[in-house]
Amino acid sequence: MLLGTYTPKLDDKGRLILPAKFRTDLGDGVVVTRGQERCLYVFSTKEFERVYEKIREAPLTNKQARDFQRMFLSGASDEKPDSQSRITIPPHLRAYANLDRELVVTGVGAHAEIWDAQAWNAYADSNEDSYSDMEQEVIPGLF
Repeated sequence: MLLGTYTPKLDDKGRLILPAKFRTDLGDGVVVTRGQERCLYVFSTKEFERVYEKIREAPLTNKQARDFQRMFLSGASDEKPDSQSRITIPPHLRAYANLDRELVVTGVGAHAEIWDAQAWNAYADSNEDSYSDMEQEVIPGLF
């Protein structure tokens, strides 16, 4: 399970070092794609295949399903960490997430998210007040 918040830096070649605690779960290959709220999702190859199988089940006659598939899959890039556990974030994904040098990488269970640090801080600040009420509305019976 991917957990925690980390603050790696994006180098001049568009690479970042994966957090050490994520490396075992992410394995030898990852898929990076567009997420929601202008972040990037990072899946292990195995987890991405599981997600893809669910996406394939959506009916092609549903416009929202087609739109989601197009955005999610057309932006996907499979990446192999190098010997220093760095992955390259392709230019189109860096542009989508407005990534600058300062990043935040969060573990969200089955996947990780990559955020521009300023965007993450704004997102976290804007959601902090409603966080305590979310579990009742979003996940009934959690606590």
